[in-house]
Amino acid sequence: MNKTVLLTGGAGFIGSALVRYLINSTEHTVINVDKLTYAGSLLSLGGADASDRHHFHQDDISDMHAMRALVTQYQPDYIMHLAAESHVDRSIDGPGEFIQTNIVGTYNLLEVAREYYESLSGEKKEAFKFHHISTDEVYGSLGETGLFTETTRYKPNSPYSASKASSDHLVRAWNKTYNLPVVISNCSNNYGPFQFPEKLIPLVVQKALAAEPLPIYGKGDNIRDWLFVDDHVKALWRIVTTGDNGQVYNVGGHNEKTNIEVVETICGILDDLKPRQDGKSYADQITFVADRPGHDRRYAIDATKIERELGWTPEETFETGIRKTIEWYLDSADWVAKVSGDYDGGRLGSH
Repeated sequence: MNKTVLLTGGAGFIGSALVRYLINSTEHTVINVDKLTYAGSLLSLGGADASDRHHFHQDDISDMHAMRALVTQYQPDYIMHLAAESHVDRSIDGPGEFIQTNIVGTYNLLEVAREYYESLSGEKKEAFKFHHISTDEVYGSLGETGLFTETTRYKPNSPYSASKASSDHLVRAWNKTYNLPVVISNCSNNYGPFQFPEKLIPLVVQKALAAEPLPIYGKGDNIRDWLFVDDHVKALWRIVTTGDNGQVYNVGGHNEKTNIEVVETICGILDDLKPRQDGKSYADQITFVADRPGHDRRYAIDATKIERELGWTPEETFETGIRKTIEWYLDSADWVAKVSGDYDGGRLGSH
């Protein structure tokens, strides 16, 4: 049976990948709600927006009236909430927008979803689910060993991660207090095609090709677990369709890498695919700069629960995924130029 999915943040990086997956690999209808901030672009939909099963609305989740009108109009079977301000550096410079979007916006959606859910009956009510998509950064920083699990204590260290932790708690509270059917997922660092160029991997590619320095925070020894975005969206769909009410699922890629490893890997692939004219390696452009405040040392996800209970495992290794990603960026210079606009770059290792 075809479902209607109301998806917030569907013009962003992960959201657009989810839209492409739902339109290209299922028969479901997608209601795509996005404010179209600097990091959101309909160009990221890769043509999926041409489908008659895709309906786009440029709205702000902070506008409860607009959210209520959309839910009333489309009567979704699932609400998948990805809309968020997500860049750590930007949250340090201006936390207010993160509070407004990530906390107040999530509250608005929860209230609209609660009203809607209470109006349902029968199979429609039994199947409805609110899926909140979050981040592993809510858990804070790991030491040299150990993994984040679904029961790890929250300890956010940046305004961004604190705002996401707050929204996670709101979702849990609406489940426990109002019996709203919810699932929460916390993922590791995503990468892949169509990612806005301020994030580490696309920024390295663009700066390398422009013969600019590749300035990396600290010693480049901060560790992240990397998850290919197409693997992630398959996990999200598995969670919302088969996950148990009230449960949290951690989604990771089993790919722990230091930032310097990531950058050196990118440079090596670029050396192979698009060599510098002077014959030198792109790695010669690497420089190190002072670390930023609140920069967590290490993140790593234990994805045992989703693998055991829902049968999801990532299909891409970092080696296969990063090559696919770089090949896509080399073939998509027009997309990068169009979505970048006046973006002026920045330091690397920023997520």
